[in-house]
Amino acid sequence: MEFLFRHFFLFLSKNKWLTNAAKRYGLRFGASRFVAGETIGQAAQVIKELNQKNLDVTIDYLGEFVDNEIEANEMAEQSIKAIETIAGEQLQSQLSLKLTSMGLDLSDEIVCTNMKKIMEAAKQHGVFVTIDMEDYARCGKTLELFKELKKEYDLGTVIQAYLYRSSKDLEDLSAYHPNLRLVKGAYRESPHVAFPKKKDTDENFKKLIKMHMQNGHYTAVATHDDAIIEFTKQFVKENSIPSDRFEFQMLYGIRPERQAELAEEGYKMRIYVPYGKDWYGYFMRRLAERPANAAFILKSLFKR
Repeated sequence: MEFLFRHFFLFLSKNKWLTNAAKRYGLRFGASRFVAGETIGQAAQVIKELNQKNLDVTIDYLGEFVDNEIEANEMAEQSIKAIETIAGEQLQSQLSLKLTSMGLDLSDEIVCTNMKKIMEAAKQHGVFVTIDMEDYARCGKTLELFKELKKEYDLGTVIQAYLYRSSKDLEDLSAYHPNLRLVKGAYRESPHVAFPKKKDTDENFKKLIKMHMQNGHYTAVATHDDAIIEFTKQFVKENSIPSDRFEFQMLYGIRPERQAELAEEGYKMRIYVPYGKDWYGYFMRRLAERPANAAFILKSLFKR
């Protein structure tokens, strides 16, 4: 049943009609549990509250289905505005972004121009930027642009453990001394390119954590899975990995008690905080990851 719910929510996440309807009706239907408002001002308030709890942040201005240059340029401007807000309000936050929202599907020129504008602003204000990974079809192009930008700027990207190609990608990226976020992966992919079974993804996740840490590169382990968390804690202890070479990451609104526990134990804990009007696709993927969240949301809808 969980398998069916997962694929149902992933199917809904790509529906453009529902995406546009969600923009019109705002953060209703429980999405505010996972999305920190529609504006950078609202997101900044959430960041301040998290920082006060000794939690670091990375923010993401949500955007899906960007299909023209005007929208891509607007998304880039929003990212620059977020960078300026982080610096101006002295927030303990980085920036995450998706290349499709910057024009990846439109042209190489558009996405490169927008990314260089963002990276110049990030360099000026001292804000670290991570390029999020999207579906398999865009994985290769994302990594190629990351490599190109890494020649000039300090930035990070994401490797997904459920893809067969990921260990090879990790090897190829090692020469760039990358700061990487390692995740399981949240898109619906063919068994021709991704592990269909969770246990195989989990084993590959552990393999990638070991590889990247042993290569001496900064590692963000992004997971809510206690088994992966405990594996990481044991591995860094046994291999004397310095505490300034890794961190844990979790999503805003998911397992806040566990986030607080890890921070109290002395681990760097970073929260991925999305905001913006285009929240629908992100919200559906969170339900796909954990269908039990749907029950929580239904209860909230009918509360008086």
